[in-house]
Amino acid sequence: MMSYNKGNFADLHVHTIFSDGMFLPEEAVKTAVGLGLKAIAITDHDCIEGITPAMEAAKNTDLEIIPGIEISAYVEDTEIHLLGYFLDWQEPSLVERLNRMKENRRKRMMKMIQRLQEQGLDISEQDVFEIDLRGTVGRLHLAHVMMEKGFISSTKEAFGKYIGGGKPCFVQHKRLDCTEAINMVIKAGGVPVLAHPGVSGVDKYIPVLVEAGIKGLEVYHTDHSSADNDRYLKLTEKYSLLVTGGSDCHGMKKGSILMGRVRVSRDTVAKIRKESEKIRAR
Repeated sequence: MMSYNKGNFADLHVHTIFSDGMFLPEEAVKTAVGLGLKAIAITDHDCIEGITPAMEAAKNTDLEIIPGIEISAYVEDTEIHLLGYFLDWQEPSLVERLNRMKENRRKRMMKMIQRLQEQGLDISEQDVFEIDLRGTVGRLHLAHVMMEKGFISSTKEAFGKYIGGGKPCFVQHKRLDCTEAINMVIKAGGVPVLAHPGVSGVDKYIPVLVEAGIKGLEVYHTDHSSADNDRYLKLTEKYSLLVTGGSDCHGMKKGSILMGRVRVSRDTVAKIRKESEKIRAR
């Protein structure tokens, strides 16, 4: 993607323990500083609780914390993930909506646990919810409990056999329309960006999402190939969208620490910030 000059780059996709990452916000900051990054975006799933502690931890460093989020939404029957950057994470309507989404996630998890029990797996609600869940609960939490109990050997197996889409213990999210998710981000002054389109397989919906108001594509992602990068870069040119990128770091939950493996320039950060300023000025 680009040569690496230490200190000039940002990772715009980082998760913490407040969703399905393993890093405390303080650990995410320490790791980013150690890698020489100049900025990271905290983009937890459907929650913003990790942003303030990350900012506090970064106060005496030269690391910028970009307030962000990753929202699960739907276009037609297809799930997409929407990243929001530079949003006002304390905006009342955003906080209220996220609290409702958190409760929906909890109910969804309880249904999946029940289905696993019906499959003969001895997993209780306590096993999952006794984890330090100060933010949102997701399938990766459940997959790790399944691993700890020896029911599966990897998170990939958990999704492929039990809790992935179409599998016997999968429960659908309470659906949030993509337009509503985009408007949530914009109302909070944030910049909505389609996350990892190559992973989600949503190319055919990109024109629809552009019409709905997305401002960028996550062109660069750990699971994107060079061909993916080229394809999405061309689409940003076609639709006049921002180019973003990030590692999708979850600490060690994906087997290794991915932070910094995918990074973008500070110029990219400046362009996203400028777009946020334009949104707020409307």
